[in-house]
Amino acid sequence: MNDRWQNKPEGSTWGNWGKNDQLGRMNLVTSELRVQAAEEIQEGLCFCLSMPLNLPGGNSVNPKRFPPKFGAVFHPPGSEHPYYNMDWNALQAGNMDVTSDECITLYSQYSTQWDSFAHVGSRFDADGDGEAEMVYYNGFKPGEHIKGPYDSGGMGARALGVENMARGGMQGRGVLVDLQRHFGNERVSVNYEMLMAIFEKDGVVIEEGDFFLFHTGWDTMILSMNGRPDANKLHSSGAVLDGFDEKILKWITESGIVAVISDNMAIEDSLGYGNTHGGCSRLPLHRHCLFRLGVHLGELWYLSELAHALRERNRSRFFLTAPPLRIPGAVGSPTTPIATI
Repeated sequence: MNDRWQNKPEGSTWGNWGKNDQLGRMNLVTSELRVQAAEEIQEGLCFCLSMPLNLPGGNSVNPKRFPPKFGAVFHPPGSEHPYYNMDWNALQAGNMDVTSDECITLYSQYSTQWDSFAHVGSRFDADGDGEAEMVYYNGFKPGEHIKGPYDSGGMGARALGVENMARGGMQGRGVLVDLQRHFGNERVSVNYEMLMAIFEKDGVVIEEGDFFLFHTGWDTMILSMNGRPDANKLHSSGAVLDGFDEKILKWITESGIVAVISDNMAIEDSLGYGNTHGGCSRLPLHRHCLFRLGVHLGELWYLSELAHALRERNRSRFFLTAPPLRIPGAVGSPTTPIATI
């Protein structure tokens, strides 16, 4: 109980690390765990886990998000010359410098990204008055802490924004499961029993404080489409976690993982809808992780090369470094993660 909430969701981590906590399960990633994670570096091989940030391309895969756009040409003060391929000799005879600068409009969750806890909340009776209200992780409130475009002071997350993730580092041991290896490009909703069977077959062990990643083949499929994605094909291909399976949700709770990451768009089926733990939801796994447990989600990562390298070595673990951009108030962020094995 604190001054923001009287009730907390059943099984949640609200208040576990203090009433003002904004890191969630990342609190479990101690210095000692990072040292252990660094022991996964055996060859010093690095893998970039980011898609090119102009992919998937267009907005058919997610109609509300658009690719990066280079902004209007601008000029340095006192000059009419565009500040791009700018020849300084035109301003100062004999100056040999040539410089470029730019402005880019960027949708923070268009491509390889992190979800902050301010990305998804839920209706829940946090104040104990018998009526559900909108609320985010650890009881932070819309309008007061996560401000919209019509709220006083301007929009942005005054709490739970990605800057908390940036300060925390988002670094530790990653564990990757290659679902494409088992299911190909078939659209499969993976429940708890299916996931545990793969863990046993592949010798995968996940411990408290780990980052859990799963590869589905979405990444190579997107790359093959060259910026002209077939949204229907993508949304009917590749494995997703079954967010409506109570056992999957329970496993995420009990495993102690700090993040769930995939190469697909939403970890779970973004077109799903139905009843689950806590009521009706379109994205029950998002609600369970971001709202209830304080577990971050990473989407549209590039995992194919890493999955192949780990499979060749009969490994599943690696050292992960994946900070978001340190943009105060943002509810999501691009990231360029690095895996080292």
